[in-house]
Amino acid sequence: MAIMQVNPTRMELTRLKKRLQTSMRGHKLLKDKRDDLMKKFLELVRRNKELREQVEQKIMSVYDGFVIASAVMSPSMLEEALMLPKTQVELDLDTRNVMSVTVPVFQFSQASEGEDIYSYGFVSTSGELDDSVEALREVLPLMLELAQMEKSAQLLAEEIEKTRRRVNALEYVQIPSLQETIKSISMKLDENERGNLARLMKIKDMMIAQSRQAMGEN
Repeated sequence: MAIMQVNPTRMELTRLKKRLQTSMRGHKLLKDKRDDLMKKFLELVRRNKELREQVEQKIMSVYDGFVIASAVMSPSMLEEALMLPKTQVELDLDTRNVMSVTVPVFQFSQASEGEDIYSYGFVSTSGELDDSVEALREVLPLMLELAQMEKSAQLLAEEIEKTRRRVNALEYVQIPSLQETIKSISMKLDENERGNLARLMKIKDMMIAQSRQAMGEN
């Protein structure tokens, strides 16, 4: 691991130790955030899977019904029957915060003219068309919820990847580099201190020798 190019002073050593403590606290917080994000993400993925299976099953039944209806009805009659829908859907987009990630929240409502959702008479249409229209009414809320879940899962996955990169950068680059730099500065300071102590002892010995020499001459 590369050692930082800094002055090997006690002030710099103190600064790096504080920076190391901050980095280690940040590393722990980011790891906890990553783990919580993963938990939320897996919950969304499980719910997403359930919704997708329901939506695909219902859409398949809608498709089968339309195929049969188009076989027993003329194209113009089928188009005329579906030309003017009686149901309106209103969609409001809101957001909420999940672990510092802003995810969408879809709020929707369906409004029909009375209880009847069919915009055509039953004389010239088939029962399969009725079933398909009813299935579409049921599947629409599931499709909107599925869209909300998939977008939320995508945003959480992006945040997980960002957090993972930050955790790795701290764990494998910044923290080891700080530790190595602190170790290197500490060794240099200890070496300087030993050198200063050796010089002081040598000076002391010289002074004692000079003092003894002076006393001998007297």
